[in-house]
Amino acid sequence: MRLKILPKIDLRRLGYLALLFDIGRMRAFARRSEIGLVLAGIIIGITSGLAVTAMSAISSRLHSLIFGIADEEHLSASNLQGHISVLIAPVVGGIILGLLMMLLAKWRKKPMVDPIEANALHGGRLSLTDSIIVAVQNLISNGFGASVGLEAGYTQLASGIASKLGISIQLRRSDLRTLVGCGAAGAIAAAFNAPLTGAFYAFELIIGSYTIVSLTPVVVSALIANLVARLLSAGDFTIDVGQFGAVVPADYLPALLLGVFCAGMGILLMKGVSLIEGLARRSAIAAPFRPALGGMVVGLLAMASPQVLSAGHGALHLNLASSPAIPVLIGLFLLKSFASAVSIGSGFRGGLFFASLFMGALLGKLFAFTAPFIFAHATLTPVIYAVVGMSSLAVAVIGGPLTMTFLALEITGDFPITALVLAAVITSSLVVRTTFGYSFATWRFHLRGESIRSAHDVGWIRNLTVGRLMRLDVKTIDVEATLEDFRRDFPLGSTQRVIVVDGGKYAGMIQVPEVYASPVESTPGTQSLSSFIRNTNDFLLPNMNAKQAAALFDSAESDALAVANNLIERRVVGLLTESHTLRRYSEELDRRRREASGEI
Repeated sequence: MRLKILPKIDLRRLGYLALLFDIGRMRAFARRSEIGLVLAGIIIGITSGLAVTAMSAISSRLHSLIFGIADEEHLSASNLQGHISVLIAPVVGGIILGLLMMLLAKWRKKPMVDPIEANALHGGRLSLTDSIIVAVQNLISNGFGASVGLEAGYTQLASGIASKLGISIQLRRSDLRTLVGCGAAGAIAAAFNAPLTGAFYAFELIIGSYTIVSLTPVVVSALIANLVARLLSAGDFTIDVGQFGAVVPADYLPALLLGVFCAGMGILLMKGVSLIEGLARRSAIAAPFRPALGGMVVGLLAMASPQVLSAGHGALHLNLASSPAIPVLIGLFLLKSFASAVSIGSGFRGGLFFASLFMGALLGKLFAFTAPFIFAHATLTPVIYAVVGMSSLAVAVIGGPLTMTFLALEITGDFPITALVLAAVITSSLVVRTTFGYSFATWRFHLRGESIRSAHDVGWIRNLTVGRLMRLDVKTIDVEATLEDFRRDFPLGSTQRVIVVDGGKYAGMIQVPEVYASPVESTPGTQSLSSFIRNTNDFLLPNMNAKQAAALFDSAESDALAVANNLIERRVVGLLTESHTLRRYSEELDRRRREASGEI
């Protein structure tokens, strides 16, 4: 009888396979090793590339089915002027989106969080379900012709998948924020065939900082996502700047002026979107019906020029390849800006990333008509002005100076032009920050009452609340009690502070040593406590954060304050000292610093 010899098994391979399917070991590996975080970045890069490719294919197919254009044709470059489909499709899309909003209003009550807000306030925690819903809404909006891009859906879905992966293996807060950045980096890299743009989009806009620890996983994710997207799709976003000679010093002054001009137009665009949103909220039209009305306006604008439809990829290349007259450029810019503002303001889902690139290119072309009369020694061509304009307006609206600079580099492949773009975008960014102070995303947070200006992690400060820091064992005494009662109930050394209450309400605080140090003596039972009561109107609330508490300690000039349940009842629920607050704040701040530097 012959024995069958089994093949030799490599035990090391079994160990790697076990690692992939053992969540506990994956978590330990990712938390202990930078290589584990890089492997997570590779996985996220693959999923991001797949997500972007799938969304792009679905959007293109919707355009073909709804508007009757060829699969390889861009909607905004199609010959559909005056066609009835450009009027009807955005209205139908608005109706579908409104019905979806009605269902979501009953099913999901909580507001949806985007990647910037997730990293700023929630430690990178994003709902994957909400991210999928946002991506679907974005596809409906873009697919039916609303004047919005898919970049918001790309980054939302990719970041949602990344956050889900990080939560499933229970990564620490800083690593989870990095993974969300990996998702956004992969999405932008895959969308624009621009890995450097994707990586710096994550650093500047999603993570809010650049660290050595986050560099490798973010860049790896961007590279992998770009590779996956290129393997699955032949799409490429490049601009041929042609032959123009060398960039001379005289070219920088018009570029800087164009940056200032684009900054002003970007501020007007953001204000216009918020104005339309405000008008929609104050109107008697219910939220589910607003997208249909907005779709009707977009459809009417598209009857005049189909270039306002969708993100504007085709329209951008169409206008770069031709030389439109000044009235055409002005009219198209006004139509596109109004269509984008109406689309977002009425409730369509999407962003202004590519729309700002398209409108910036129009402004650059428009500027090129006047530049030779003002700057006689400038050598720039209209296409180069368009590249400078698109980067300058995009940085005014979206933010991220290095992001937009690398985008210019990767779509032109020209370093002298990139240097020119860098000068223009930092000028535009400076003007917007000093005069307006917000990007489009943070401006919308401001309108909702949020105070965040970037993706910097401030959520831990909000989590470090007075309610978590305060002591519960407080000593109280009634306001009608006498000095003799006080000394009987609170002998020297028994406690440091006593809270005074009036009918259960906070009435002030008494320092015990101050009472015993007073030389005032009188007939027993007659001396009032009123002369010892301090901080009668200074108290903390449980939902205040440590930073707010520290500011109140400073303004009240007190080293301890009582904590009341609310401003109306003022029922005492605890006591908090300034020293404990500052110590805990410093400990958490140091912990975040060590996490960011990779020390823990």
